Amino acid sequence: MARILLGAVICSLFVAAQCVYSPSDDVVTLTPSNFQKEVLQSDSLWLVEFYAPWCGHCQRLTPEWKKAATALKGIVKLGAVDCDEHKSMGGQFGIRGYPTIKVFGANKNKPEEYQGGRTSDSIVDSALAALRSLVKQRLGGGGGSGGGSYESGKQQRSGGSKKDVIELTDDNFDRQVLGSDEVWLVEFFAPWCGHCKNLEPEWAAAASEVAEQTKGRVKLGAVDATVHQGLASRYGIRGFPTIKIFQKGEEPVDYEGGRTKADIVARALDLFSENAPPPEILEILNDDVVKKTCDEHQLCIVAVLPHILDTGASGRNAYLEVMLKMADKYKKKMWGWLWTEAGAQLDLETSLGIGGFGYPAMAAVNARKMKFALLKGSFSEQGINEFLRELSFGRGSTSPVGGGAIPKINTVEAWDGKDGELPVEDDIDLSDVELDDIGKEEL
Repeated sequence: MARILLGAVICSLFVAAQCVYSPSDDVVTLTPSNFQKEVLQSDSLWLVEFYAPWCGHCQRLTPEWKKAATALKGIVKLGAVDCDEHKSMGGQFGIRGYPTIKVFGANKNKPEEYQGGRTSDSIVDSALAALRSLVKQRLGGGGGSGGGSYESGKQQRSGGSKKDVIELTDDNFDRQVLGSDEVWLVEFFAPWCGHCKNLEPEWAAAASEVAEQTKGRVKLGAVDATVHQGLASRYGIRGFPTIKIFQKGEEPVDYEGGRTKADIVARALDLFSENAPPPEILEILNDDVVKKTCDEHQLCIVAVLPHILDTGASGRNAYLEVMLKMADKYKKKMWGWLWTEAGAQLDLETSLGIGGFGYPAMAAVNARKMKFALLKGSFSEQGINEFLRELSFGRGSTSPVGGGAIPKINTVEAWDGKDGELPVEDDIDLSDVELDDIGKEEL
């Protein structure tokens, strides 16, 4: 009897482990017996996950899929197919990796591949975008293609060669990745994998943009896991594509973002900003400093600080500290940062319209377009933050740089970090002068 009870307990635990979704969930469990009626003959938009209970990626997706299904209840239907139990369904829809999500829209016989993120927010956003496309198509407004096109906010695919994707192997992985100070995003792929083929152009285009924007401090690599099985085994790769993030001194973690170029670049820039020191605040000492800073950055932020005699060292350092905090906050933008003392670069001040609002003042210069925007608010963390935030969203008024070019920069000595001193006037020795004689001569 005890053996029977023990067997029942083990059996029930096994069944529970296999049952990823239960009848109480808003995710519809789909099988060969109900798929035709529920999905293919339905007028509803469906997002269907094809999964395997043992798949780690599937297990991480499960709570997000459930949350999205609840949020979309009565709007878009979310289903799930256990491909371990129903292998024929995986074959029917060309499932070659887990989890695979298909979007069944206007043409149910040609479902679209889901390309969005794996969080509940991303799933909901993608589902609503697909629903909008479907509705437009039904209205005849051209919102979709003949197969019920699924847009999901998907970016236009950018072409691009694979030159910036670094091929990683059993031989070079430790040296290139683990021995590097750079941040790595590494894709483990299989040549036959459909998802990998879909990811390939996005990965290549993202690699080029990331290399340019981070100056090579974040790298994208790829491992053919069917050839370099030792690496795949070492990092527990069980599905394709799997993307892992490697940072020096830390355990690798799974990349959980979307699979478009924009998603990948955004995550790479986040990683870059998390690991990068704040940019240096450079004093304008000569032409070279301005040219290098403004030519190499999309924007250069130029501050004109009051004369040292007006603020002293402590006051100037307080202004520079505010700039440093803002440079750190916006370091992901990779702007250049410059400062000069009022009066030291009068031509530059004039070309940027600085001076009419007093000092300190600040302008953001786009040297490629020869346009600038002027800080109208206070020179404080709040004021500068509002100014830079507007710029980062592409808002705010701009003006052409006076003269159409950055003017000639005066060569000056660097500030020594000390308080200023009034110029010493020459003493005049009047000891030998007879004041009475002066008075007589004047008379």
